[in-house]
Amino acid sequence: MRLNGKRAIVTGAASGFGAGIAKKFIEEGAEVIIADLNEKMARKVALDLGERAYPFLVDVSKSKSVAKLKDFSLSHFGIPDIIVNNAGITHTPDALENISEDDFDKVFFVNCKSVYLMAHLFVPEMKKQKSGVFLNVASTAGVSPRPNLNWYNASKGWMNTATKTMAIELALHGIRVNAINPVAGETPLLATFMGEDTPMIRSKFLSTIPLGRFSTPEDMGNAACFLCSDEASMITGVCLEVDGGRCI
Repeated sequence: MRLNGKRAIVTGAASGFGAGIAKKFIEEGAEVIIADLNEKMARKVALDLGERAYPFLVDVSKSKSVAKLKDFSLSHFGIPDIIVNNAGITHTPDALENISEDDFDKVFFVNCKSVYLMAHLFVPEMKKQKSGVFLNVASTAGVSPRPNLNWYNASKGWMNTATKTMAIELALHGIRVNAINPVAGETPLLATFMGEDTPMIRSKFLSTIPLGRFSTPEDMGNAACFLCSDEASMITGVCLEVDGGRCI
C-alpha cells in the first residue's frame, strides 16, 4: 500500500500504459481519476478497478477541457497528490517532410501542450500545499530517435526536457517531477510505431531490445508507482528508461 491515501489523475488511462498505471495505483491504495478522451473505455476501466476509480472525459489538448478536469478533481477528492501525464499520440511513420501540418499539430498538442495545461492549472494549488508529484510518460523515441517517427520523437524529447525544467523550478515548492521512457509495448499505438504489424516486423523490432520483449502496462505501473511514492522522495528530474536495454 505504497500509495495509501494518495489522490491521482492519470491521463490516457482508458487503455495501454495508462490503464496499467491506474491499476497499479489502485492496488497500492490510491484513488484515481481515469481521464481519457474515450469516455466509454474510461468507464469500463473504472468499473473494473472499483470504487476508488473515477472516469472522466477530457481532451488534454484543450484548456477548457482540462479546467473541467480540475473542477472534477476538486469536487471528488481535492487537489491531486499525483498527476501522470500519460496521454499521447503519434503520426504514421513517414519521411519528416511528408507529415502534414495537421498531424504535426495533433502530436504536439496532445504530447506537449497537455503537460503545459496540466501544470498551468494544477501547479498553483500544489504550491499552496507545498507538495505534489508529476510523472510524464515520454518514450525511448525521445532518447534514441527512430527514423520516420521524426516529430513524435521530437515531442517526446520535449517531454524529457520539460520534466527536468519543471523539476528544477518546482523543487523549492516541494513538488517532484520525473519521467519514464518506455520502449514500444502492446498498446493501441504499437502498429502505428512499427508501420505494419507482421511477425517479421515484430521480430526485427524486438531484436533492438536486449531483454527481447516489448514493454507491458505492468512494467509502466511498477516504475510509475515507485517514482510517485514517498520511497522516491529524493528523486526528481529523472527520466527513467523502462526499455529492456533499448537505449544502451
